[in-house]
Amino acid sequence: MSQTNRSLIPFEHFRIGQIEEFGAYDVTEQEVIEFARKYDPQFFHLDKEAAKSSLFGGLCASGWHTCAMTMAMMVENMDKTGGSLGSPGVDELRWRRPVYPGDVLSVRMEVLDLKPSRSRPEIGFVISKVIVSNQDGNPVMDFISKGIFPRGQK
Repeated sequence: MSQTNRSLIPFEHFRIGQIEEFGAYDVTEQEVIEFARKYDPQFFHLDKEAAKSSLFGGLCASGWHTCAMTMAMMVENMDKTGGSLGSPGVDELRWRRPVYPGDVLSVRMEVLDLKPSRSRPEIGFVISKVIVSNQDGNPVMDFISKGIFPRGQK
């Protein structure tokens, strides 16, 4: 869906403390290996047998792959609820535990702060804590997200 055809979530929609939970991303062995071949070709992301002797004890997804899977869930959620204008980046990215084939990932976002832009009054920044968890509710990754949203819309 192109951004021009999608409604945008207005900055005024958000409240500090607001929580949103979504996603159910099934991690597959094939995808773990394909991503690793292209972007992070370390043995514990590529070779199921060799990965058994690694610190992780088995084949696991690259942290960067976990970021990409999270982005897919975030965009799917935006397709349902409305989009943003993008992001200037993330802070405090941490990979908390390995993501293995067979895991099912989900996202929890909590709004921490709202900052109207000083230089561009038509936009505001929504700062959120993003926690990605596996099917057991164990956090596998977290970061602080900074989303850009249009202002002046109710």
